[in-house]
Amino acid sequence: MQFQVKTSIAGLHDKGKAAILEIETLCYDRESGQPIFMNRSTIYFRGAGGFSKCPQSPFSYSKDPTKQAPVVRIPKSEPFAVFEDGTLPSQALLYRLSGDYNPLHSDPIVAKVAGFSRPILHGLCTLGFAVRAVIRCICRGDPDIVKSISSRFLLHVFPGETLVTEMWLDGLRVLYQVKVKERNKPVLSGHVDLHRLSSHL
Repeated sequence: MQFQVKTSIAGLHDKGKAAILEIETLCYDRESGQPIFMNRSTIYFRGAGGFSKCPQSPFSYSKDPTKQAPVVRIPKSEPFAVFEDGTLPSQALLYRLSGDYNPLHSDPIVAKVAGFSRPILHGLCTLGFAVRAVIRCICRGDPDIVKSISSRFLLHVFPGETLVTEMWLDGLRVLYQVKVKERNKPVLSGHVDLHRLSSHL
């Protein structure tokens, strides 16, 4: 099977001191034209805002507002499941093998210029830990149960820190929150939609 990928700008928002760019990537089967998946990512550009002609009415464009991920409300009740997993001190260097060579994750000097005491872990690597926790605890190891993934990055993670993923079941949706154990701070939240519930729950 051969794939065709189309990427487009799905949104642009002036946040004053920063700008938010939404990018939508669609992947199709080249022969049939059948869509395989859609990925929407958001990039936060520090210092790139303030471009609106009228500051009282900041510029905001969205290709399809209905596709914007809502802010996840984390329940105050006890989580359905909790999974703890440690990252390696070399985790960011290993994750670079995926093709993301941003020096922010490997070069101490670049990290300090960006305001961090040392290189930070890739956000997608943190997301991988979260989704793996959902697959292990809720899907009982079956990744085919996962239908879609939505996430919001809240804070950086340093390689070597321990990630605690808390999960709540809401029908066929798993709400999750990831905290760094050493700092007791949330770093990621979102939801995973499922095709079905595991028969072992």
